[in-house]
Amino acid sequence: MRETLIRETPEGLYCEAGDFHVDPWLPVPRAVVTHAHADHAKPGCGRYLAAEDGRAVLECRLGASALIDTLGYGESIALAAVRVSLHPAGHILGSAQVRIEHRGEVCVVSGDYKTDPDPTCRRFELVRCHTFVTESTFGLPIFRWPAEAALWQSMNEWWRTNASDGRASVVFAYALGKAQRVLAGLDAGIGPIFCHGGVAAMNDAYRQAGAALPNATYVGAATDRRNWGGALILAPPSAMGSVWLRRFGDLSSAFVSGWMLLRGARRRRTVDRGFALSDHADWPALQHVIRATGAEQVFVTHGHVLPMVRWLNEQGMAALPLRTEFEGEQDEGEAILAPGPQSAVNQDGTVDR
Repeated sequence: MRETLIRETPEGLYCEAGDFHVDPWLPVPRAVVTHAHADHAKPGCGRYLAAEDGRAVLECRLGASALIDTLGYGESIALAAVRVSLHPAGHILGSAQVRIEHRGEVCVVSGDYKTDPDPTCRRFELVRCHTFVTESTFGLPIFRWPAEAALWQSMNEWWRTNASDGRASVVFAYALGKAQRVLAGLDAGIGPIFCHGGVAAMNDAYRQAGAALPNATYVGAATDRRNWGGALILAPPSAMGSVWLRRFGDLSSAFVSGWMLLRGARRRRTVDRGFALSDHADWPALQHVIRATGAEQVFVTHGHVLPMVRWLNEQGMAALPLRTEFEGEQDEGEAILAPGPQSAVNQDGTVDR
């Protein structure tokens, strides 16, 4: 395999020529961050570099004291001996692929990405390179996302039916990224939309960044409401089975995740409906992107790493696994499939109250 611009260290992925880490899992002097999810943005680093689109959500996650430098998509900056630019990853607001160039060699660290259109963030941009670091959260042939138009129709029909029967509809979706995408796909004409505090904070950050979202009222601000029939409430997974849910009375619940494609996932999480929607690329999209980059070598991380590595090598591409301390939405899948209550800490790092 060719010499690369990145290598594994105890702190995470390191570019020695640029003297920075990409999505480190321990505090480091300089971190280039692909997006604001907790498995990619570690608090305590000296300085951060991220996409300008994601500043608001990153500040929400890291705190006002974090030193965050930003770049517009496609702009480049010199870090020591390398040029770094950030390009849309299509995962959540502000998600970016990190392009590193040094003496004609180009490496792209993609972070988490999806190629489907999403009104809440910039669409994925293909970046050609010599070395490509890809996620593989849903890197198995069984993962093929359904058409979104049909999914939104099904979700809105489910809500409409509940509303006509006088029930509340509670949708569990991760507070950063997934909840905003769901909110953008809802038919606000069906009824009022409310949200959990963790979701409300991220909605505010999205709006601060210019994202157009339907109105969703913070549940805690609806102190005079007694009847929740007909309303839809967006909540993080950690609210499942909590005392917080009791206020809504008669309700129907749904979970939104790519893992809802798996047989038994909905039943094991004791929800009425499962909607297969993910902010990650499915199996066909992963294959297409990896090939289209033209990369001569591929490093695979997050999720179903070994099956993807094996498949790539069988296709004649040089591929190796890349160690990570985190597994991203893989943890979401394990949480969905495991019985019993979940932790009070969400995947995006927010804590439910």
